[in-house]
Amino acid sequence: MAEIKLATEVRTEFGKGAARRVRRADRVPGVVYGHGAEPVHVTLPGHELLLALRTANVLIGLEIDGKDALVIPKAVQRHPLKGTIEHVDLLTVKRGEKVQVEIAVHAEGDLAPGANLLEFVQNTLLVEAEATHIPESVTVSVAGLDAGDSIVAKDIALPKGSTLAGDEDAIVIQVVAAQAEEPAAEEAAEGETAEA
Repeated sequence: MAEIKLATEVRTEFGKGAARRVRRADRVPGVVYGHGAEPVHVTLPGHELLLALRTANVLIGLEIDGKDALVIPKAVQRHPLKGTIEHVDLLTVKRGEKVQVEIAVHAEGDLAPGANLLEFVQNTLLVEAEATHIPESVTVSVAGLDAGDSIVAKDIALPKGSTLAGDEDAIVIQVVAAQAEEPAAEEAAEGETAEA
């Protein structure tokens, strides 16, 4: 995974008013923490951060007070209507260090013939991987699966260097039969409208 460099400034003002001033300047308030160090409050460039966060578990290089730091996003708060980034929590990592992250699960292939539906019980998997080699996602084949079949976490082949960190028996994907509407309910509704 490529490392993205972002320009960082240390924040000295706190509170809603200060955060609004930071956002008006097209910057995003954030906090960098980890490895037992004191949290550092920073501001990051808004547009560049938005582009960087399009990649899941992106590795970001920051320069804080003349020191280089590698971080991954841990929590991103977005504006409920605009979708802009309001605040970001960043976790400090080191090269070679193992971290636990959630990666997206994608399905490929065609289900067995019939009126079956694919249901994602979990959209992500918790895995442990080296900080500079975090996989973006994992793809699972659902080819030929029929109603009642499911795929559990331990059955999913993870990318090299990643290990499952969550419940290995958790159902990730299951196939369910499509439910047909009951004709009796439709007939009763038609009868009521005819009487009215």
